Amino acid sequence: MNFALILFVLLVLSAALWVADHFVFRKRRAPGAKEPWWVEYGASFFPVILIVFVLRSFLVEPFKIPSGSMIPTLLVGDFIAVNKYTYGIRLPVLNKKVIELGSPQRGDVVVFRYPPDPSLDYIKRVVGLPGDRVAYQNKRLTINGQPVSADKTGDYFDSERMFYTPQYVEKLGEVEHAILIEDNSPVFVPFVMQFPHHEKCLYNSAGVVCEVPDGHYFVMGDNRDNSQDSRVWGFVPDENLVGKAFFVWFNFGDLKRIGSFR
Repeated sequence: MNFALILFVLLVLSAALWVADHFVFRKRRAPGAKEPWWVEYGASFFPVILIVFVLRSFLVEPFKIPSGSMIPTLLVGDFIAVNKYTYGIRLPVLNKKVIELGSPQRGDVVVFRYPPDPSLDYIKRVVGLPGDRVAYQNKRLTINGQPVSADKTGDYFDSERMFYTPQYVEKLGEVEHAILIEDNSPVFVPFVMQFPHHEKCLYNSAGVVCEVPDGHYFVMGDNRDNSQDSRVWGFVPDENLVGKAFFVWFNFGDLKRIGSFR
């Protein structure tokens, strides 16, 4: 469902009703006459829809975490806020960037339109920038020939799966974050889609090595062995970016999650 398009259509319809009533029909109504239903339930919602449309299109958009691919950073059921202007101002619905303000950095958690199906929104962590050589071999990450530090901190208990997984602290750029790596899962990528720039990736028994194309990003989930990401379906084009996740504002199952991610 393209919620942005639906919201835009509602905005246009309510605006048309508001203009028609304000400049034409209101002048024809008798003093004290009751507003017709289409004004009460249509034009009256125009200011509210306009505010929601502007906020969601240019400032902050809510997003619900649908899967466990970002555990332990983000949990299933977390409602997060996504900064829409960090990576530039884009036209609503068309998603065309009109003002350049910044670009993703290694370690950023980003929401983007899923490349194989842009109607879906995904969330992952940026690992590789345009021009980077990203290697994930034997469950260890290397960027441009430099190993990314990952220090084990203990075990993470997944209460839904009733399962303990080794937890590490990884540092990407200036960002330190927790990741999960299962000792007994395969090191190779068991399933790979055919995606644009597929030739820039080399798959082997130890994992994958990719050269990130210009205008694209290599992303991975923090739950490394339970995440379908750039290893499987390829790179994220810049035009697919929605924004940078920065805050957990609610979780119905655990109120302590509020504010846990910044």
